[in-house]
Parts: sequence; structure tokens; C-alpha cells
Amino acid sequence: MPIAESVRLGKDVKVFHHSLVNLYGCTVGDESRIGAFVEIQKNATIGARCKISSHTFICEGVLIEDEVFVGHGVMFTNDRFPRAANMDGSPQNEADWEVIPTVVRKGASIGSNATIVAGVIIGVRALVGAGAVVTKDVPDYAIVAGVPATIIGESRQR
Repeated sequence: MPIAESVRLGKDVKVFHHSLVNLYGCTVGDESRIGAFVEIQKNATIGARCKISSHTFICEGVLIEDEVFVGHGVMFTNDRFPRAANMDGSPQNEADWEVIPTVVRKGASIGSNATIVAGVIIGVRALVGAGAVVTKDVPDYAIVAGVPATIIGESRQR
């Protein structure tokens, strides 16, 4: 699993196991840290001073702002109605679907094994509990948990 030449790495980015990641066509900001078995696809952006923990998948169309924590095994999606084939049975390609952007705002934290559904915005310093399935926007400073994720509190750390 490579780090492709198309990847733009900022200053002092730490990729702990270069041979155990798959990064291509993405941007990673200064001083961010990338764990093992992480995939970051083309047209995804990771801000500065982020931590992306092992076994995380960040797909095309995801924007992660500065100082975001992403726990182990977090899964982002970018298509609300995924299909392998068109109605006529032909395999789908990039022209057959539209990337739905997702944004994680500055200082947010996403717990391990959370799933982030395409098109949501996770607010500034919001906290997503482990195992949550985020299907709608999370307000700034909110704490969400569950399936689907619902607000259970407010982050005390502003």
C-alpha cells in the first residue's frame, strides 16, 4: 500500500508505517499524524495537527479541518445511494454517481468505529461517541452517540 506521488504532505507530517497506508491524491496538513492501515482517497483533505488513527477510511470528498482527532476504524462514506452497476447491468464508473461532500470542523473528535454518512457537517469541537452512526449534522460543541447518533450533551471544552 503506497503513498502516491500525487499526495501533498505538509511539514512534519508523521506516517508511522509508510508501507501500511494507502494515500493517493489527497492533502495532509502540517504536523498531522497518520496511523497504520489508513486509506485516504483522492480529493480528501486533512488539516494541520490532526490525528488519524489506524484502520480508518477517509474517502473522496471529505474535508477534515485542523486539530481533529479521528479514532480507530472510523468509516466515512461519500455516496447516499451506492450501486455497483447501472440499471442496464453495466458496471458503474465515476460518471455514474456524484460525490457528496462531508466536513469535520476544527477541533472535533470522532470515536473509534464511528460511521460518518455522506453529506454531514460535524461542528467545531463536537464529540462523536465510539460506534455512533452520524446521519445528520452535528452542531458545534455537541456530544453525540448512538445509532443513529443523537445529541446527549455539550462539550465542556470550548
